[in-house]
Amino acid sequence: MRPLGGGTHLTVWVALALLILLGYLRYDNFLSAYNISSFLGYNSMFVLISVGMCLVIMTGGIDLSVGAVAALASVTAALLSPLGLLVALPAGMLTGLVAGAINAGLIVGLRLPPFMATLATMLAARGTSLVVSDRQAVSVDWSSDFTALGMNKIASILPWTIVVAILVVVVAWYILEKTSLGRTVLAVGGNAEAAHLMGLKTSRALIFVYLFSGACAGLAGVFLASGYGAGQPLEGQGWELAAIAAVVVGGTLLTGGMGSVPATVAGALLFGLVFNLLNFENGLGVISLSAYWQSVIRGAFLLVVILLQVRLARPAAAKA
Repeated sequence: MRPLGGGTHLTVWVALALLILLGYLRYDNFLSAYNISSFLGYNSMFVLISVGMCLVIMTGGIDLSVGAVAALASVTAALLSPLGLLVALPAGMLTGLVAGAINAGLIVGLRLPPFMATLATMLAARGTSLVVSDRQAVSVDWSSDFTALGMNKIASILPWTIVVAILVVVVAWYILEKTSLGRTVLAVGGNAEAAHLMGLKTSRALIFVYLFSGACAGLAGVFLASGYGAGQPLEGQGWELAAIAAVVVGGTLLTGGMGSVPATVAGALLFGLVFNLLNFENGLGVISLSAYWQSVIRGAFLLVVILLQVRLARPAAAKA
């Protein structure tokens, strides 16, 4: 039971590098400051929820609530935006933490299956966001400093949201690689009963990963409201699937016990890059793909990468 390494997650980095090279060679403004900034700013939300999902899946669980929780957190942050970033940001994260605590209570306390527990939280969060917002987007207060997080950039190219996301990634990586809590997370995914018999604090590990995933979703919701000027109660649909896909492409086993935080980040960026390239391709006028066909292509791309992951994992498993 260890963080995934070697060739089993090398594929995602190679694929990411090849797509960047393709974009650079084919499209004139692919590496422009505007495209890089827009790409990083938008995908910072998916990096966050994917990293949170990664830790959950490492325990053998799942969190279907992240998209709905992000939407609810965006509404919460937008409503409190007149009080400024220092109030709205913690409030959005607290929204996510509460959702994570509910998930942890249902899974650890009541021993419900993670799929059913987080599905219930997803429905509750989605309904709450619609009730609180009256089924409409909630505009932020533009006179406060709330939008600075989502719209300001370092050197006109690096969004503050991706900087914060990177800090969260580093924290997640450190916990997984350098702490006993991280080793317990992996042990739970490898064999929860054996980990418990060994005296490991399995309940603490489970509570932590769902709280962490909830906080990441809450922060992603703050990014959404701050970057787009409104809390979006209907946003976040399908985000949980995007996060799961990024985790799988990054090489983390859905059965738990093995995975990589950096490779998950690469997986999230890879899927965002596929969407970005498709938009550029539409702009050339050679083809015209609707959002539906783009989803088909991204799904096919996911299948190809997973098949490559399986082929690479077989030799590694044989050597183990």
